[in-house]
Amino acid sequence: MEIFNTFVNQLDDEELSIRYFQQDGATSHTSHVSMAEIQSYIGDHVISKGLWPPRSPDLTPPDYFLWGYLKGTVYRNKPRTTDALKANIAEEILAVTADVLARNLQNMARRVQSCLDAMVATSSTCYDVVTFLTR
Repeated sequence: MEIFNTFVNQLDDEELSIRYFQQDGATSHTSHVSMAEIQSYIGDHVISKGLWPPRSPDLTPPDYFLWGYLKGTVYRNKPRTTDALKANIAEEILAVTADVLARNLQNMARRVQSCLDAMVATSSTCYDVVTFLTR
């Protein structure tokens, strides 16, 4: 919870009231203790297990782009120690530009629109469409 608390403490009241927090369904993230802590800060603005299609890289920018991008850049110089790996991670995260993130989010918007279009065409829910597409 230390990482989550550090993240939340950087947000102002407006951000906490209008933003949503999204996480995967890992057991450590969705335990009763973890969820109670998260909800104490964010209330019902949590997208987590049961609210987001499992294995849906088509709709989550960190999964379909950012982590793969960072992995490629972090390991470029083949770090040989944990400290070197940590240094590479910090350096490469700081090197991701606002333009790269903006293009990534525009790509996500196109993916969501494709999902919505498929919903209309098939009379399915977005969850059904994404679940089908990610099998």
